[in-house]
Amino acid sequence: MRDIQEVYNELLETKKGQKDIKREYRDALLSANEYEETVDKLKELREKKKQIETITQGRLGARWDELERLKAKADELATMLTDIAMTELMAGKTIALKDEYDNSYEPVYKITFKKIQ
Repeated sequence: MRDIQEVYNELLETKKGQKDIKREYRDALLSANEYEETVDKLKELREKKKQIETITQGRLGARWDELERLKAKADELATMLTDIAMTELMAGKTIALKDEYDNSYEPVYKITFKKIQ
């Protein structure tokens, strides 16, 4: 198995290469004839879309507010589910869930790293 520091260093090199190519790509796009005018049209259309969405949300009124409340509750419950699963995992318990169709689910764990200040 490779050393974790070695893999991390290779990851940094790979990301640097991606960054360089993305910079070249952006420069090439800016030199393309129709790119800027297409971007401007896209901005206008996005703004128009946002206005239509805002008007429609206003028309929905309380139903839209209920949707926002349900989204916040779903996020809170997902966080709680993760916390409970981690607690049970640390206690050595097996974690499994089933939905209304009797489909089984098992947890997927992910480790990420953040820079220490």
